[in-house]
This record gives sequence, C-alpha cells and structure tokens, in this order.
Amino acid sequence: MTAPAQVDAGVRSLSATISRGLMTMAHNSFALIGLVVAFCALTLVSRDDLRHAGEAQLRSWLQARTQAPAADAAIADADVSAADDAAMMAAVDRATASNPQQLPRNQANVAYWLAKKYRVAPEPLAVLVSEAYQVGKDTKLDPTLILAIMAVESSFNPFAQSSVGAQGLMQVMTKIHTDKYEHFGGHFAAFDPVTNLRVGVKVLQECIERAGSLEGGLKYYVGAANLPTDGGYAAKVMAEHFRIKQVAEGRSNTPKAPVAPAAKPSLSAQADMPAAAATVADKAKAASNSAAAAAAETVALADKPAALPAAAKAEATAVAMGS
Repeated sequence: MTAPAQVDAGVRSLSATISRGLMTMAHNSFALIGLVVAFCALTLVSRDDLRHAGEAQLRSWLQARTQAPAADAAIADADVSAADDAAMMAAVDRATASNPQQLPRNQANVAYWLAKKYRVAPEPLAVLVSEAYQVGKDTKLDPTLILAIMAVESSFNPFAQSSVGAQGLMQVMTKIHTDKYEHFGGHFAAFDPVTNLRVGVKVLQECIERAGSLEGGLKYYVGAANLPTDGGYAAKVMAEHFRIKQVAEGRSNTPKAPVAPAAKPSLSAQADMPAAAATVADKAKAASNSAAAAAAETVALADKPAALPAAAKAEATAVAMGS
C-alpha cells in the first residue's frame, strides 16, 4: 500500500472512531438526562414539600411574567403624570403674578389703586409694583415715576405695540434696543413684563443723562427731543406720578379715568422719526385750537353778564311805566 493510501485509510479510521465516540456520548447523555428526569419525578412524587415548593416557584414566575406588562404600563403612566406635574409647575413659574397682600403696605396700596383705575388684575400688578420699587432703588429713580410711565405708555398692557414698533409695558423700540435684550434671551423678551420694565428704565436713564433733567429726559423718551413741544407727554407722566405717589404715602386719591396712552409711545433716544414729529405737531396744533376755542368762549361769557342786567333793567322800566 502506498503512502497516500495509508494516510487516507488512517484518516477514515480516525473519523469513524470519532463518530462512534460522539454517538456513544450522545446516547449516554440522553440516557443520563432521562435518568435525571425520572429521579426528579420520583423525588417530587415522594416528597410533597418539594412538589409544593416547585409549584409555588412556578406560579410566582408565571405571575411575574404576567404582571410585567402591567407594571411597565404603570411606570409609563407615572412618568406621564410626573411630566404633567412638572409642566403645571412650570406654568406657575412662568406666571407673572403674586399676592398683593404680601407686599409692604405702601406697595399694596399702589397695586390695588392701579388695578382699580386701569382695570387690571392686582396680582400681576403686584409683581410690577414690587419690581419698580426694586429697580427704582437700584437706579435712584422714583418707583412711582416708573409706574406712571407704564401707565401713560401702555395702560399696563404688556403686549401693547405702537404703529412705529414700540412694544411692551414701557413701549421700548425693540429694533433699536435689541442689544439690551440679549442678556434676557433675545428680542422676544420685550413682551415679558419684568424684562420690558428693566430695559425701559435703562433707556429712561440714558434719556435723562442726555437731556440733563427729568422733564427733558421724558421729552427724549417720547421722541420729541428735536421738536418744540412733547404734546403734553411730560405733564401727563408727572401728573400720574404725583397721584401714584399720593397713594403710596397713604393719602386718599380716588382713581379717575385711565390716562390715555401716549399717541407716539416710542422712546426718544430710540429714534427721531417723521412719524414722531407729525404726532407731536398734531398734538400741539390741537392744543392751540383748544386754547383759541376756550378764549372765544370766555369772551362770550364775559359779554353775556353785561347783556343780562341791561335786559333786566329794560323789563323793570316797562313794568314801572305800565303801573
């Protein structure tokens, strides 16, 4: 037999031996498994305690498998409920409101007075009043002046917008003062009442510094810096400032009709616009016409008393002659 044939025969013999060994092991394994199963069965039959323990273990395993989906659903519901609770808490945090009764007495008086006059809920006004007092303390500005500007500019409407683009409580020209809103997250913060208040006060400070006086600063603020008159804007603000200050000091001051918002509520330092000039000029013209009409009425009233005695005298003479 040649060498290759011998090698081939050896390989075949080895393969056959290995196959027979594997088959024998498999048979023995199955036999062993059968013996183990039979032994376990006999044990369970003969030992009631083991059988009951096995049944209990199997039952608990089946219950765990059955309850797992329900538990997962309960966890999911709990997560949704927690998310809803978080959303509700976030909504409360976003609300710009507080209890006016928790304010100092003078601030609470102002909040309730403004709420009654401008028909605004006192809770949001409580936040604005408190913020105005804090900002006023930091900037050395009278807080009642800040509140008066808000009253004249927007009547405490945080979403107010003028035809020239002034926005929010203080009617800040957002496009011009975008940089002042960067610290607060962007220009949309103009409609956040507290943010608009803070930015408006910054602009007011700049106006007062530029003009050199409060009245001049108000003229800059309303956009009438280069005009002969501010259309009575400063007078309106100062009058409302005086009334709010009286309330803060505890003096009786019955709210009158709300102050009409400024016809051109943009900020002075904000822009010198033709629209601003036209508006203030119209106000001045209207004021002049009103003054002329009042003067004419005064003259007419002055002439009327003189005519009345003359008529009475003539009537008395006629009666005397008739008698």
